[in-house]
Amino acid sequence: MGSFFKTCDCAKPTRCPHPYTIRFRDALGKQREETGHTSQDAAIERLTALYAERKKTSPSVAEARRELGQQTIEEYAKTWLPRQRKMTEYSTAQHVSSSFKVHINPALGSRKLNSVTPSVVEKFLDHLEAEGVGRGNQANIYRALKSLLRDAYEKGAMADNPVQGVQDPEYVPKVVVIPTTDYIAKVLVKADALLAMEITMMVGCGLRNGEARAVNINNVVANDVYRVTEQIHSALRKPAKLKHRKPGEFREVPLPRTVREAMERFVEKHGVTDEGYLLSGPGGYYTEPMERYRVEKLFHVLPPPEGVGMYSFRHFFASNALGNGIPITDVAEWMGHKSIEETYRTYRHLLPGSITKAAAVLDEELRLVA
Repeated sequence: MGSFFKTCDCAKPTRCPHPYTIRFRDALGKQREETGHTSQDAAIERLTALYAERKKTSPSVAEARRELGQQTIEEYAKTWLPRQRKMTEYSTAQHVSSSFKVHINPALGSRKLNSVTPSVVEKFLDHLEAEGVGRGNQANIYRALKSLLRDAYEKGAMADNPVQGVQDPEYVPKVVVIPTTDYIAKVLVKADALLAMEITMMVGCGLRNGEARAVNINNVVANDVYRVTEQIHSALRKPAKLKHRKPGEFREVPLPRTVREAMERFVEKHGVTDEGYLLSGPGGYYTEPMERYRVEKLFHVLPPPEGVGMYSFRHFFASNALGNGIPITDVAEWMGHKSIEETYRTYRHLLPGSITKAAAVLDEELRLVA
């Protein structure tokens, strides 16, 4: 069944306060040790439970688990990825496959599943950090690896959870740079009509690039409300569901009068597609490669301030809203963030409040009761 003992150097180990260690063979036949048992009775009780669990596992199941544990991470990944039914988006499956091909397999691909421990995973994350992989990318890579290892663990490939206690890499966003109103005004003059319309939707309604590429006159549901229903996917190059949303879900954002009038002028001058899209290209949709070509041309003519890129126009929306006292909860909803924590991490330096200001504001009411 197993054995129990103490590893201390006490003269009378049975009476000392140090814990007992047990030694046993798991369902995979591997000899293991477990410590932390406070008494002989506790150690025996644990050994009895382990023995009973092992007896319930049939030889065929134990053999199947043993064979599974002999597979390498790369081998298991080949059968694991096609089983991930939630990865219906082309980009999601593509990004996960890329994580294995570029980062996980070169470092861990040849390692057998039953040899993966939390320390192995920790060293892999240290390797990513040493290689200069960004924290956001680290988080995505680890999410893919963790999902695979948990799946293997649940199927019995390893006796202990290989990611237990491993802390996820924390994504720390860079401080965003906000373009000035003067620069944006110049951009809207210099940019061609399609790019200018896209930028207008980003600065005025806080849309992501892909959402702005899908701007649709039918989504104006009120004079001051625009409904965001889809994006033009950068990889698929056609309409797709919104980020962090299920198919068919949408969000509604403020539609400033200046933005609505810009849309109306665009429609009057350039028209729309049969489906109502303002922006279109040779393939029917205004795609990311078309956007990239126009942006490069614009930034060559009108070099942006350091740190400003295309996504900075969306940051301007957040800055404008938060700077004018609009609650961060509303801004988070309008921008389509997964959680308010994402909004706060990215834009907390834009919030108008401060400890000094708060102290002064609170003091005004306290004076009435002093």
